[in-house]
Amino acid sequence: MISQNTIAKVFETSRVEEVIGDFVQLKKSGSNFKGLSPFTDERSPSFMVSPVKQIWKDFSSGKGGNAVTFLMEHEHFTYPEAIKYLAKKYSIEIEETEQTDEDKEVANERESLYLVNEFANSYFQKVMHKTDQGKAIGLSYFKERGFTDEIIKKFQLGYSLDEWQAFTDESLKQAYKIEFLEKTGLTIVKDEKRFDRFKGRVMFPIHSMSGRVLGFGGRILVNDKKAAKYLNSPESEVYHKSKVLYGLYFAKQSIAKEDNCYLVEGYTDVIQFVQTGVHNVVSSSGTALTPEQIRLINRLTSNITVLFDGDAAGLRASVRGIDLILEQGMNVKVCTFPEGEDPDSFAKQNTLEELKTYLDENAQDFISFKASLLMKEAQNDPIKKAETIRDMVNSIAIIPDAIKREIYIQECSKIMDISEEVLFSTLAQINKKNITEASKQVKTEQKAFEVIKTEKKSAPRIDRQYELERKIIEILLLYGDKKESFEDLVLKENEKTGELELEPVIQEAHVYEKIYLDLQEDEMQFTNENFKTLYYSLVDKLNQDQSFSIKEFIGQLNQDMAEEVTSILMEEERYALHDWERKHIIPKTKLKTIPQLVNQTVLSLRCYLIDKKVQDYQHETTLENANSSGILEDVKDYLGLKMLLSRKLGKVVGGRV
Repeated sequence: MISQNTIAKVFETSRVEEVIGDFVQLKKSGSNFKGLSPFTDERSPSFMVSPVKQIWKDFSSGKGGNAVTFLMEHEHFTYPEAIKYLAKKYSIEIEETEQTDEDKEVANERESLYLVNEFANSYFQKVMHKTDQGKAIGLSYFKERGFTDEIIKKFQLGYSLDEWQAFTDESLKQAYKIEFLEKTGLTIVKDEKRFDRFKGRVMFPIHSMSGRVLGFGGRILVNDKKAAKYLNSPESEVYHKSKVLYGLYFAKQSIAKEDNCYLVEGYTDVIQFVQTGVHNVVSSSGTALTPEQIRLINRLTSNITVLFDGDAAGLRASVRGIDLILEQGMNVKVCTFPEGEDPDSFAKQNTLEELKTYLDENAQDFISFKASLLMKEAQNDPIKKAETIRDMVNSIAIIPDAIKREIYIQECSKIMDISEEVLFSTLAQINKKNITEASKQVKTEQKAFEVIKTEKKSAPRIDRQYELERKIIEILLLYGDKKESFEDLVLKENEKTGELELEPVIQEAHVYEKIYLDLQEDEMQFTNENFKTLYYSLVDKLNQDQSFSIKEFIGQLNQDMAEEVTSILMEEERYALHDWERKHIIPKTKLKTIPQLVNQTVLSLRCYLIDKKVQDYQHETTLENANSSGILEDVKDYLGLKMLLSRKLGKVVGGRV
């Protein structure tokens, strides 16, 4: 078990914007950062990070919290794993206390799969570096590819012995369960027989964005027509091929820094590029590019450069991936290598400067690339040329941004020597067709799921008490430890006129003390259970520790409570997402002082509760015609108190700021 001292150091040292910046491209927005949600598919940013409060909020999914909760949500870490990840990131030594038997038990199946993959990764590396077969076959292969010891170690490359169940036997010997070996795909089970899936292959571990091993790619080293050249781990609870990019763990920071991502096809393409000095490169691992993979890149940059080898036969099929990138609203360029060359071989034969120069000079805009590729096929055939132009307009039509569409139409007009009017007309026809088809689809779905039309519901009423209780929690979180001068209004008789007047009395107190005493005075209770729990936790924490830290407080809450607190604290940041100032709309900022805000909120809650009490009494009076004089007297007293509080509230709201 990790010691409390280590946990405290992790919370004190870690910076939420740095941790999340490894996974999401963040852009400055006032005092905060914003970016695309890593939890939903979106085009406009709804993800906000506050460096001041050290919290984050995803307004599209409702999730929120601190650096630890982000890792738990995004990487599916357990709490201890998130702490260990941050400790490693910030070079904090982990102190551990003695674990109980319960702590030693595997938390769940998902975690067991990760543990098996981590063991396999270590095993394959050990086999390659420590056994005669591993050095003679596996290590020799990588050396022949030109990989250095440093790059082999960085990418954790390994080798699986050319024996039927060497890995499986060693795993069982180390007490790993056969069911998890089978579920990760490392072991194939047929009746009573067990086989190593990657027997006799060099191994490429596939990492998540945080560095966890999700699965493996294995390359066979002998000519066997019956066996696949490359073999990947099967789909599992932790490995989803369509949602993973090889090399992203190593490339994420470079991609964000360079604001561009090179996309290649194979494992060795990535490794050779990194060895040459180009680090912002990832691979789709030989599979067709998917929207999920594109969205992973989109979190870090909006620019992709797709690299194709000189094999013209596969280019046409690969172009389909470009349309997927365009559909996600990203900017895409294409670069092809000379015939007979691929990214691996070209990077190996050239220096870093030569490679960068080639990429810069030969990267074409997608429209130019597609035009040159398709026009070679069309040649002098006017019908094929017309089809080529329509194909290009189809690609332009899926771009979400209207300005980009217009620019590409103009570019296409120049390249294909055709009027812009014709292209715009074609674009309009395609869009109209798409809208019509989408409308038909919606109508079909509506008809299939048609239900009896219900009466139109009125808009839900605002729960005033909920909002006021929430505001009190917000005040305690932001200002609870501050000492302020509060003006209290006391009812006194005017010596000259004899009339009752409100006289101000100044007293100094911490904000949490003022709120606690005011609520105690009327014996007011929170009706929302979450707010009630947070209220007493906050008052207790503030009473014990004057150096209150929001970051530390959230770290001690469970996930549901952490999300609740984050929602409260980040409510105002929601409006920063819309760039109102750029649209010449200036949102109204808070003008109240802290004492004024405290008094107004507490008085408003007291007035609301009195109104509620009076309504309850009036309801009782209608039900009990007899013996209601006592109730009427209580109502009269409450109405008098309400009048007094309303006068106080009026002075607080109308007073000088």
